[in-house]
Amino acid sequence: IIVFCCNWCAYAGADLAGVSRLPINPHFRVIRTLCSARVDPEFILHAFKKGADGVMVLGCHPGDCHYIGGNYRTRRRMALLKIMLRQFGLHKDRFALQWVSAAEGERFARVVNEFVGRVAELGPSPFRLQAEKKKAAALAVSR
Repeated sequence: IIVFCCNWCAYAGADLAGVSRLPINPHFRVIRTLCSARVDPEFILHAFKKGADGVMVLGCHPGDCHYIGGNYRTRRRMALLKIMLRQFGLHKDRFALQWVSAAEGERFARVVNEFVGRVAELGPSPFRLQAEKKKAAALAVSR
């Protein structure tokens, strides 16, 4: 599971969760970005194509963006992306957009734990299963 975190709020919230020793499911990888608006929908599509079971974008609360309106752009882009993901056959719960501030370590832990739990219930991504089949076929051919 890939979690894109805005540097100024969500990543700081993750840091606070860690320093506070809050229990967090370890089955995710954080990618730090300067702003949630920096997360291009293409990055998310690429993550799914490469086999990610779920992708989450965490940014500053609306109105609190360090780059003025970055999170508003993110919200618009991600709403369109959700529609595209459904058209690609991905369950809506495989993608999430949430707002987490630097002071919300508990919220970070809760949001990530809930997301990881939902994705685990869904099982492996259909794209991941395809990628594994291709990899196995390529291995068999090379032997």
